[in-house]
Amino acid sequence: MGLSIQIAIDSKNPHQLADWWAETLQWEVEPQDAAFITSMIEQGYASAEQTITHRGNLVWKDGAAIRPPEEREAKSPERRLLFQHSEAEKSGKNRVHWDVRLDGKDKDEARRELEGRGATHLWSANQGPHSWHTMADPEGNEFCIS
Repeated sequence: MGLSIQIAIDSKNPHQLADWWAETLQWEVEPQDAAFITSMIEQGYASAEQTITHRGNLVWKDGAAIRPPEEREAKSPERRLLFQHSEAEKSGKNRVHWDVRLDGKDKDEARRELEGRGATHLWSANQGPHSWHTMADPEGNEFCIS
């Protein structure tokens, strides 16, 4: 049996970027438990400054995660993206990026849709019969669509 994986992505606006990627991948943003967060504040384990209200819900300010809908109820999902707050600016090409497989959807149409939602087209390339677009999400993180 293989291991599960979580990929952590530094982000200036983790909740907005989690929303963007959840829509892009047709995944879901993990709900956060406002009652639990409130109890952590009341017990002195956290402060109100560590929280924000996002889409009408009390959440931890510094992070948001997404996962596939079929793993909604999993205690430990096999695939999870965690968007964590960082003020650091992106300073160069990503050493790691992910490829979004479009499952037959036209990649040029997908490119236009993503650009309409804030992505940037960086370049297009091919190798033999395989071609792809390299894009950047709204915060500049690189990914490919094919």
